[in-house]
Amino acid sequence: MTQRKELPGSSWPIRTTVWGENIHERENSIVASVYPDGLHTAIANGLSKDTGILTKTVTLQDADQGCSPAILAETDVLVWWGHKAHGELSDQAVENVVRRVWSGMGLIVLHSGHFSRVFKALMGTPCSLKWREAGERERIWVVNPSHPIAKGLPENFVLEHEEMYGEPFTIPEPLETVFLSWFQGGEAFRSGVTFQRGAGKIFYFRPGHETYPTYYDGNVQQVLRNAVRWAAPVGKLIEDICEAPNIPAHQAHEPIVERGPSLHHVGEAGYR
Repeated sequence: MTQRKELPGSSWPIRTTVWGENIHERENSIVASVYPDGLHTAIANGLSKDTGILTKTVTLQDADQGCSPAILAETDVLVWWGHKAHGELSDQAVENVVRRVWSGMGLIVLHSGHFSRVFKALMGTPCSLKWREAGERERIWVVNPSHPIAKGLPENFVLEHEEMYGEPFTIPEPLETVFLSWFQGGEAFRSGVTFQRGAGKIFYFRPGHETYPTYYDGNVQQVLRNAVRWAAPVGKLIEDICEAPNIPAHQAHEPIVERGPSLHHVGEAGYR
């Protein structure tokens, strides 16, 4: 079990698990040259610069595809990077993550993770977009500078080489839009948006194409550290959020008399 040690003058460290698909960096020499230890490791290293964030990494190749209840039980915030093997994630892994988000675990979805089964299940929409691999310049504008995820960032920052994502982005209307991107070819994109599903906070952040050193960029790392702190649950997770208890009349807060027939016996579970 991961040990949590309280830091002087701060809250408990935020237990953060970085989930990586870990395929491109093993199969593609260009990606391997940029991220020799895997994208998940580079992302975790950037997060670890904040001593209040306690990181570990898991991959698709791990037992239970890195999404076991035991791993998620020790995770306050899950960071997700995937691309080539979205369809290989099992129904059980998807259910484990989604239920944990509903209970209050934070989720940060990166770049091509917009097409992950986890993100699409939580959004309930296609999550489709336009794209182009041309190594063009991306300028990321901070459009909500008072948001905690934008803390310490300049008005805008530039990634010299990135993959283009363009609107329309078929996601639900975000709770908040923190960043907008402009690309050298003229497209624009909602590149940093937040959602809430159940008790869990979700942040989607667009940059992070695997052939470019995006996750070594200081501003990108700052965004991710801020996002982990923003998404971390406050207090205990709601472990029974999916339960629907049948409350008998005699346990009502105000006295009532049953006045009609019932399909269920006292305390009997409802239909699902």
